[in-house]
Amino acid sequence: MGQFIDLTAKDGFSFPAYVAEPSGKPKGAVVVVQEIFGVNSHIRSVADGYAAEGYLAVAPSTFHRVKPGVDLGYSEEDMKAGFALKTAVDALPAPGVLQDIQAAVEYAARAGKVGIVGYCWGGLLTWRASAKVSGLSAAVPYYGGGMTTPEESAITPKVPVMAHFGNNDHWIPLDTIEAFKKAHPEVEVHVYESGHGFNCDQRGSYNAEAAKLARERTLAFFAKHLG
Repeated sequence: MGQFIDLTAKDGFSFPAYVAEPSGKPKGAVVVVQEIFGVNSHIRSVADGYAAEGYLAVAPSTFHRVKPGVDLGYSEEDMKAGFALKTAVDALPAPGVLQDIQAAVEYAARAGKVGIVGYCWGGLLTWRASAKVSGLSAAVPYYGGGMTTPEESAITPKVPVMAHFGNNDHWIPLDTIEAFKKAHPEVEVHVYESGHGFNCDQRGSYNAEAAKLARERTLAFFAKHLG
């Protein structure tokens, strides 16, 4: 359904993004932010899913500044490689990869209002984007690793946010989710009987029930804020 195109950030850096077009006139656009595994088959299928719901979906390669062509699986070795790449991107001078997300949002805006959804590390980037990227109308982080820390929780989003977490996520302790909810009463927080990565049907942590409910809620949220 989709294809890779090249986008250019404000600093002149060019990077690929996977773009999936809806069959009819788009109702809006959704920027899909990858996990630590690259714009792999799962992230492409997520983008295809949003396109099937009528949105122009754009998934920028947020690793491209440190390593091009990343497409990892979910083995322990892949996990280590992905974490090292994430660490390298996080070490980039500000605004780092947020300017690539900004370029994706600006490209997506041709379809109307733009929402952003991200998973794992992409969830954290989505949370940061809700405060620092312009042109967004809604943001939905899924189990954003690190976003419940005091430092990240201090962010003030500029757009409506819905956040999804698992209550058995060993990366995001439940007490930090509760603290995040208290710090951000304006954020619609949902907690599921699941672990980390529950949306990914290629991982052992996949939880079909949680993934289905979170997707229904996300689509309703986007319908409300994007059209």
